[in-house]
Amino acid sequence: MERKHEKYQRLIDACKSLPPTPTAVAHPCDESSLRGAVDAAKLGLIAPVLVGPRARIEAVAKAHGIDIAGVPIVEAPYSQASAAKAVELVREGRAEALMKGSLHTDELMGAVVRKETGLRTSRRVSHCFVMDVPSYAETLIISDAAVNIAPTMEEKVDIIQNAIDLAHALRMPEVRVAILSAMETINPKVPSTVEAGALCKMADRGQITGALVDGPLALDNAISLESKAIKKIDSPVAGRANVLIVPDLEAGNMLAKSLSFLAGADAAGIVLGAKVPVILTSRADSVTTRLASCGIAALVAQARREAAGKALA
Repeated sequence: MERKHEKYQRLIDACKSLPPTPTAVAHPCDESSLRGAVDAAKLGLIAPVLVGPRARIEAVAKAHGIDIAGVPIVEAPYSQASAAKAVELVREGRAEALMKGSLHTDELMGAVVRKETGLRTSRRVSHCFVMDVPSYAETLIISDAAVNIAPTMEEKVDIIQNAIDLAHALRMPEVRVAILSAMETINPKVPSTVEAGALCKMADRGQITGALVDGPLALDNAISLESKAIKKIDSPVAGRANVLIVPDLEAGNMLAKSLSFLAGADAAGIVLGAKVPVILTSRADSVTTRLASCGIAALVAQARREAAGKALA
């Protein structure tokens, strides 16, 4: 059955009134990464600066009929140098987003988190999947399924806040965060349930802001109103969560891939917590997913511009 991508299309449409986001594309030396950047530029989502070996980029463009006329190229001889140069363009103010090309994620993120020359902020860097699940009414944000392997409770505060800020940038009218575990009751033998309870109390006390936060919740009663009713859970989040916080990377990765491969979902990806949004795409991503990832970055960049404007006012 053909996917319709209604949620992603709404997201991309929301970007049409925004200026293209200047984006440093690190090492786009294969067809999918180069075409993704060029397609996003055609839609006005990003204004790409291609960073990498000019000869290879031009050869890929010629071999696959990709028109890069007028797209600036900044020379860098190999993948790690491309990552470092792309980060440097951000530090110089020439880019407001980063996009992964055909280099390893570790190479790009290594340059992002480097202490002296990277893009660190006071926040923990974390990854969010923004998922279009055909059977679920809302867009789902899942975090963290790609960067933080076994986050501490302190790190989860930043992971949750990054996801909430993303939801606001995506213009979700109400953000409902479910902190997931294997059950919806606190059990001292299951540490993630204890952490979830503590994180909810932190939200009650204003240490996490901008959303309704509840947990622990099992996946079924986080997203199913029927399950919520059967278990008699009194919660404004249960049954209708739009942000799912997982206990660790293994759980998150399995959840996201289960939705992709068993439920026909698409998974756009973004890294937050750095000075600019980082677009992480996979070679397996569809064109629509790549464009959605760029649209997400454009909305995050716009939200940051607006926040900076308010701070100066």
